[in-house]
Amino acid sequence: MTTDGQLEQLGTKDKAWLGKYSQVHMNVFGTPLRVMDHGKGTRIWDIDGNEYLDFLAGIAVNSLGYAHPAWVKAISEQAAKVAHTSNYFATEPQIELAAKLVKLAGAPEGSHVYFGNSGAEGNEAAIKLAKLYGRTLPGALPEQGGKPARIISMVHGFHGRTLGALSATWKPVIREPFEPLVPAVEFVEPGDVEALKAAFDATGTAADGKGPVAAVIMELIQGEAGVMPVGAEYVRQARQLCDEHHALLIIDEVQTGVGRTGSWFAFQQKELSGGVTPDIITFAKGVAGGFPMGGMIAFGQQLSDLFTPGSHGSTFAGNPLGAAAALATLGVIEHDDLLANAQARGKQLREGIMATGNPLFKSTRGAGLLDAVELAHPCAHAAMNWMLEHGLIVNAVAPDALRIAPPLIVSAQDVDEAVSIMAGVPVDLADD
Repeated sequence: MTTDGQLEQLGTKDKAWLGKYSQVHMNVFGTPLRVMDHGKGTRIWDIDGNEYLDFLAGIAVNSLGYAHPAWVKAISEQAAKVAHTSNYFATEPQIELAAKLVKLAGAPEGSHVYFGNSGAEGNEAAIKLAKLYGRTLPGALPEQGGKPARIISMVHGFHGRTLGALSATWKPVIREPFEPLVPAVEFVEPGDVEALKAAFDATGTAADGKGPVAAVIMELIQGEAGVMPVGAEYVRQARQLCDEHHALLIIDEVQTGVGRTGSWFAFQQKELSGGVTPDIITFAKGVAGGFPMGGMIAFGQQLSDLFTPGSHGSTFAGNPLGAAAALATLGVIEHDDLLANAQARGKQLREGIMATGNPLFKSTRGAGLLDAVELAHPCAHAAMNWMLEHGLIVNAVAPDALRIAPPLIVSAQDVDEAVSIMAGVPVDLADD
């Protein structure tokens, strides 16, 4: 490894294929770290045959790791039947999956699911539904001189890169090149109840008044910000303000959902949500165990009814192949009690990292198997590269933090092995 922590050399096949990659792929991801070939369980191999313990799981996507027999069987059997129909037709897996998700979310009678293909699409759907809802609020009626209803998002929040989702995503470096974006989206500091109150209080018909708040959107743990919980009390007070002002509370569960934090959805943990019930949740990443799928659940009949034929859609939404993959994924999580495993292995991981005594590790945070280790100085990329060279995949999510999100099937032995590798990370790596 070079002195700045960058990769010193790639394998022969990796180098050749990455040369081809740069010739045909748009440079939106930078140069990939490796060209991967196959995986099994919690491990993956690159095309040069090097083995890695994967503690990122495709960024919290591969819930069952790689090549899980139940997942492979479901995909294979469904592919042999029908892989795609379009939304002129329905399929049994699509209907079964929607019912399953409503049940797991504990959503009330009359709740409905919208399927998309990614977290961004789930959030796009939620934002569109919130805008329809905003038009029902008295202060937003155009015929009465109303002003457009607003959506309040969080500083450091991340909801996707498509234009609607990007409008509710805070990070200026990825927002500003595409402005102007969807209007009437504002940002407040998470944890600052007074700032949230002020945003609601800005509503009014006076010249300086704004339209009513249609929705507040937030992650309970801000993943791209460095796995930062927003705080249960703040969520509770946000829910109260939404109720007082007839606004929706949208909880983005794209990264925290489907068992990742040790419950089906993070809002079901009082220590993360204050015990509130949202009006909308969005999901993606781990739901289909690696097959691209996302979506939204609208809680209750009245809200669900705002979407009518033609108001939203997607060619691939509810694809039967993805639905079969998701049903298999959820089934294994249930059957193998992977929610409990996420809680136990997450605790083991956080405690194990701090027990190494490595002075580079300042603290850990997170819930279940969505965790971060805070570093003593901002050398996250060098630390990530060092671990990769030593057979462990993690993610430099912030200059001073590493994100750790292994598959939900991760074992105690896997955690011990990962902690052993992390213990050896040099403290004097170059800063980002």
